[in-house]
Amino acid sequence: MHITARVDYAVRTLLEIAHTDGVVKAEAISAAQEIPPKVLETVLAELRRAELVRSRRGPDGGYRLARPAAAISVADVIRAVESPLASVRGQRPEDVRYPGAAASLQRVWIALRVNIRAVLENVSIAELAAGELPGFVGELTADPGAWARREPTASPAESDTTGH
Repeated sequence: MHITARVDYAVRTLLEIAHTDGVVKAEAISAAQEIPPKVLETVLAELRRAELVRSRRGPDGGYRLARPAAAISVADVIRAVESPLASVRGQRPEDVRYPGAAASLQRVWIALRVNIRAVLENVSIAELAAGELPGFVGELTADPGAWARREPTASPAESDTTGH
């Protein structure tokens, strides 16, 4: 999975708004997060369309979260500014079939998708803003090579039918 600059900027934008816990002007977000103003304008429009932020015009205007930070996952942000979290050749992994020797590859793509979603759906803007990440994030980052050294286990979940 490739994390684009737009996704990075969108998460940082929401973190800045969550950190201030109120209405924040675009100029303040741009300065605090070093996001180019024109790029931020586009990102804020996408976040507004996805109903992750609300805006208010005028001297007391600015941006605020449209719902509590705890109710916004990193996955929500990615979907707002990019696309579904993981796809194979532009399709859902469960819709791709491989012939012959490559038949088991579909299960790898499904497992990848399920695990990406498991992380991104379970990390909220509130947790990131507070610096209090879920325990599994610490486990995964404490020893990144641990997973690679693990003993093989049962096959991964065979499907993920939510479409994201």
